[in-house]
Amino acid sequence: MIKYISKFALLILVLSIIYLLISGNMLSESPFIIIGQLLSVGFSIWARRSFQKEQFSIDAEPSNGPLLTTGPYKFVRHPMYTSALFLIWISIIGHLSISTVAIGVAVSTVILIRIITEEQLLRERFLDYNLYALKTKTIIPFLY
Repeated sequence: MIKYISKFALLILVLSIIYLLISGNMLSESPFIIIGQLLSVGFSIWARRSFQKEQFSIDAEPSNGPLLTTGPYKFVRHPMYTSALFLIWISIIGHLSISTVAIGVAVSTVILIRIITEEQLLRERFLDYNLYALKTKTIIPFLY
């Protein structure tokens, strides 16, 4: 069941980004929005490159390999979600409307659901995950 919830949440995220792109609500002429989006993409790339070969998976279920605690994972437990949320919300700020905010709320909700399900799986897979979770924020460095 957790796998299906995770895949559905990922589908909502991808469809939301595609919708924002197609509707013209993703790209902006504002240098502040562009810088925010580039930072988000850069953070995502940094997180992705932290994985060892064949360790990365789009499923919430952890793959083989050690628990990642270096790179961006030293600051937040879910840097890929952090970057996705930042990308979505910075884009929404550049095109603020009821529909874009609704998309942001929907994406934030499904990412929260995915984080909850992934945390359950990580706690089952890694004995030291609880200690890591006590020391490392969930998605916002130094805050949450």
